[in-house]
Amino acid sequence: MELHESSFVSLLSNLRSSTLYNELFVAAQEEAQKSNVRLSDLKKCVQSGLVSAGWDKKLRNAVYHIIQSQYKLFKSSPLASPESEKEPIAYILKAQFVWEKKILKSLNSMCTELTVPLARSRSEKDKKDLAARWSELGVDGPDLSQIRPVYAPKDFLEVLVGLQNPNSANTGNMGTYDLPWGLIQVSLKVKTLNELRVQYSEMAITHCQTGTDDLPDIPPELFENERSKLGKKVIAANHAPTAREYSKRGCPVSMRADLWCQILGVDLQNVDYLYYEQLKSYVLQHDLLVDSLLYKDVKLTATNDDQYFVFEDFLYQVLLPFSRDSVVLKHFAYNSATPPKSYIRGKLGIEEFAVTYPPNGVIPFHGFAMYVAPLCYLYNDVVRLYYVFRHMYVNYFFRLHSVSSHPQGIVALSLLFEKLLQAEEPELFYHLIQVGCQPLKIAFKWLMRAFSGFLASDQVLLLWDRILAFDSMEILSVLAVAIFSFRKTNLLKVQCMSTAEAVLADLFTLQIVPLLQLSLFSK
Repeated sequence: MELHESSFVSLLSNLRSSTLYNELFVAAQEEAQKSNVRLSDLKKCVQSGLVSAGWDKKLRNAVYHIIQSQYKLFKSSPLASPESEKEPIAYILKAQFVWEKKILKSLNSMCTELTVPLARSRSEKDKKDLAARWSELGVDGPDLSQIRPVYAPKDFLEVLVGLQNPNSANTGNMGTYDLPWGLIQVSLKVKTLNELRVQYSEMAITHCQTGTDDLPDIPPELFENERSKLGKKVIAANHAPTAREYSKRGCPVSMRADLWCQILGVDLQNVDYLYYEQLKSYVLQHDLLVDSLLYKDVKLTATNDDQYFVFEDFLYQVLLPFSRDSVVLKHFAYNSATPPKSYIRGKLGIEEFAVTYPPNGVIPFHGFAMYVAPLCYLYNDVVRLYYVFRHMYVNYFFRLHSVSSHPQGIVALSLLFEKLLQAEEPELFYHLIQVGCQPLKIAFKWLMRAFSGFLASDQVLLLWDRILAFDSMEILSVLAVAIFSFRKTNLLKVQCMSTAEAVLADLFTLQIVPLLQLSLFSK
């Protein structure tokens, strides 16, 4: 990974604008004022003092995460320079724009039907009431009887199915045998099975993994003991790349929370707690229509799930402040989507009176709350939970509900699933097509929600271990193919879509690590 001159300037700029820079500056001043520091050795003494206090590790991690974000931005547009547009393919960008307009139309229609504004100020009584029950928000929520999700995964899939390169559509040269068998008609480069084997080589069957009892040539207790010892050293080192490398074979349950924080760069300071309180105050001040959408989503998903219903209050305490967090807007610099805008009443169409709505630019879909739910098992501190979720979202999850050509985007992941299934299970794929069952119609909701709510919670966390460790969501497509392969015998007997859905309805008994290993390395 080379660092261009412009990237180096950007790196310095990002460091100078961070809270770490100010904290480091203050720490350096304190070191310089110590009585044992001589003027002749000032630089050496200050550097030594900062290293002893652990500032070198913090600075090293900060540089690593900034470089990672710059590298992702460059990779998102492989056809051009890092300064290039965020989506290089015009017809995909147009599809995203049309989809955004459709979402906004649906949201505005709901406002009109229910005669409610997008946002309104709360009365003093409502503010005090909401503040008093902040830790029990699920007890007495708003009336949700007429609230409906703005869109669901099946609606978004229709958008992706309609994507087609206008150049190939207009040539008329494509014969019957050239047409893709699957639903995704876009020509994007996705990895082959052999390339995925190289990428996920640390998950090979010959390597011991956290998350499986069937270990090669070593008792499980001994492996877990050695893994735990090494994990403690990794956490003590506080080095993000080391934590990421260690997590490639899975994170021990007791260490997962700390390892994920190191990988994501979540190191909470007092200012972070103050910022969360500020977001909380925004929730108390204004009632947004998006709040009702989030309440409804939690009620429809997590509250109806035996694994997550106990975290209902936690979910509100994360999702409501998240909707007000303008820091989230930064991810639109490398997202094909554009944050939706609304206008102050009476100023429609006047740009200077346009505001981003909601303040974070993200309109939740049916199932959005499930991005947070598994994390509730890791963190009992709601502020830490909030920042881990925010980092997960702006680094990974946003790509699962926006139209883009990015190799980690939902279009590429859907195409990867279809191509892998065709290559590895051609008989099964052909049979399902013949009976009118497109495999992606079943697997899409798994991909869009990163399997949250479909697998047992411990298996979701093992899967997300690998997303963070390998810094890639392609593992989602691999797992989807592995599940189809695992249920192949029964799927070959189905004669309609509903029967196929029934065969794949219950995934809670699946162990994902052995499935991934078999799918990647058994043939």
